[in-house]
Amino acid sequence: MPQQAHTTTLQNVARGLLGSFMIVAGTGHLTFARREFQAQVPDFVPGDKDTTVLASGVVEIGLGLALLLLKGNDRRRMGIGLAAFYAAVFPGNVHQYTERISAFGLDTDAKRLARLFFQPVLMGAALYSTGALNSRRLQKPAVHRALPRTNTAS
Repeated sequence: MPQQAHTTTLQNVARGLLGSFMIVAGTGHLTFARREFQAQVPDFVPGDKDTTVLASGVVEIGLGLALLLLKGNDRRRMGIGLAAFYAAVFPGNVHQYTERISAFGLDTDAKRLARLFFQPVLMGAALYSTGALNSRRLQKPAVHRALPRTNTAS
């Protein structure tokens, strides 16, 4: 059985902030920032942009809640899943930059470009705050040596 991850106070605070951020962002997808999020959906994403924004909002709220509530190995897996989610939505940030779309106060090319470099920070925060960065070390299997057989029959 893999060892349970221990997270520090700093990791717990980071996870609380990140989880809360995800819940607020997801709520924004469904309500007050819906149009701004629609502007970030790249044209190559199939389907209606509003449906995409609504679905991703529900996912973000779920991810935020899971980040706050899960424990142990489930928490580490959640960190990996959240980092993957941040990678999956990154094309929306690229779309906002390349199409020069002003949303969320990102009204200059410099601000939109800076936002691109923030995505890896979010990915790292997801992995760090859940203990997922340490999970490979904790789950490394023990090395077993075979004992030489002795012949006990005489």
